[in-house]
Amino acid sequence: MGADEREGRERTRANGASAVRRSVAADRARVRLDLPRTPRRTFVPQYDPEAFGRLSERIARFLGTWRFIAWMTVTIILWVIWNIAAPARLRFDEYPFIFLTLALSLQASYAAPLILLAQNRQSDRDRVTQEQDRKQNERSIADTEYLTREIAALRMGLGEVATRDWIRDELQDLLRDLELRQLIEAESDERDR
Repeated sequence: MGADEREGRERTRANGASAVRRSVAADRARVRLDLPRTPRRTFVPQYDPEAFGRLSERIARFLGTWRFIAWMTVTIILWVIWNIAAPARLRFDEYPFIFLTLALSLQASYAAPLILLAQNRQSDRDRVTQEQDRKQNERSIADTEYLTREIAALRMGLGEVATRDWIRDELQDLLRDLELRQLIEAESDERDR
């Protein structure tokens, strides 16, 4: 019976350990609860709107730099020089530069919405930041008002507490009273004699 009990206990421990291992593995495989589940596969291609927003912000940041203006200027100058000075058979955009105009128009038509998208994302971030700042300011104001009330209560309490100067004045008054009594007692003792 002792061996059977031991085997039963060992099986129970082994089953418990494997159950613990399974639950640990399930916990590792489990997706975080604060994140939405990823949708199942569909035939429609999936995209991350945040990735597109981040890309548009990077492009908008680059379009707003002097480096972009310098590269654009160099490219246009080289384009024009090539299409004027190169041999006729190597020119790909003759004098009215229609292809250059088309390329610049295409670049502008894509740049404007990307810049607007980046501005919208920035305004959303600013709005969230302002809301957090407003809440922090409200908490700071509440804390300041609380501390002000506490300081006022302490001042009122200090008005009722004996201060060093008040105690000194009271002791001096008592000392004068004692000296006066001693003087009066000394005079009455002299009269009695």
